[in-house]
Amino acid sequence: MKYVRDAQEFMVREGLDGWLIYDYRHSSTVFAALAGQVGMLTRPCFLFLPAAGLPRLLVHSVDAGKFHGLRAEKRTYSSRQELREALGRLLGQGQKVAMEYSPDAELPRVSQVDGGTLELVRSLGGEVVSSADLLQFATQRWTSLQLRLHRSVARKLVGLVREAFAHVSAGLGRVELTELSVQQFLLERFRELGLVSDAGPIVQVNRHAADPHYEPSPATSLPIGQGDWLLLDLWAKEDNAQAVYADITWVGYVGQKVPLRFRRAFEVVAGARDAALELLFKAHQEGRSIQGWEVDRVARRYVEREGLGRNFTHRLGHSLGAEVHGAAVNLDDWETHDTRTIIPGIGFTIEPGLYFRSFGVRSEIDVFWSERGPEVTTEVQKEILLVPR
Repeated sequence: MKYVRDAQEFMVREGLDGWLIYDYRHSSTVFAALAGQVGMLTRPCFLFLPAAGLPRLLVHSVDAGKFHGLRAEKRTYSSRQELREALGRLLGQGQKVAMEYSPDAELPRVSQVDGGTLELVRSLGGEVVSSADLLQFATQRWTSLQLRLHRSVARKLVGLVREAFAHVSAGLGRVELTELSVQQFLLERFRELGLVSDAGPIVQVNRHAADPHYEPSPATSLPIGQGDWLLLDLWAKEDNAQAVYADITWVGYVGQKVPLRFRRAFEVVAGARDAALELLFKAHQEGRSIQGWEVDRVARRYVEREGLGRNFTHRLGHSLGAEVHGAAVNLDDWETHDTRTIIPGIGFTIEPGLYFRSFGVRSEIDVFWSERGPEVTTEVQKEILLVPR
């Protein structure tokens, strides 16, 4: 079973008795990560990782056959009463257990256990705490292979975003260029380079860039021409079972000289991005730990001092992993107040954005936090790309 050793190391250090992972009909992403893909489960199931010793599985007799290969003590139940009794024995009186729960639903990505199940566990004597930090430490830190795969795809994405702008430049006045056609160009290049992604990439022109997650479709795709503002957001990973994502956003202007409104917005976005980076480097140099919310706050205050706080409408950044939006710490003091500590082995984005009625600006880079401090793994856009004809 994956991650057990790291989870137990964390629990011993933090004084936890165990990690209780609950799943019902694939409600838990954590259960699948630890137990592996076991197929369809139709009844409630509990996996208990004690701070020391072998994991224990509590599963309905109907589903028990799905776990033949799992290295855990297996206990079955049939009736509701048997479930309560077996769970009570599993927990023991007064044990402090971590579950996928977030007080006040502060961290939605962690908050996977329903309220009734929390009530049940507490009624049986369990003291429930959030698994947010445990989950991050045990399952979200990159291996050396994952870091190499991330660096590889990061280089490819930066190359591709430049290719896409060059593709637009070469096609101006010669072929029909649209948001959708540029997206299809990028998807074809993804295939040629062996990259995979869950969606995207995002190609946005003018007013569509005011919607952070707009993606072109045949019905909505805008043409691209002289004087247009262009935003490209690309995320992908290598086609490898161990791969983790890279995620970047760049902006450009189709023409010879960038209008002032675009330049001004980009300068503020880049300043906020750089302020966040400066804080990360400073924290490492001072030898102090830093939480996700702190980084967001520094960048957001920079934007607010420039008088554009109301135009920065999302968190500063998200964690990266096997999913583009990973389950580790986010740089967020806006949508949530993320108190998870940025720890070695974690990757994340920094992507401040400003959104107006007729356009939006975002600059997105990736950072890996190692024992040696922050490493920026993607090229940092310093100025708006000009896309000449």
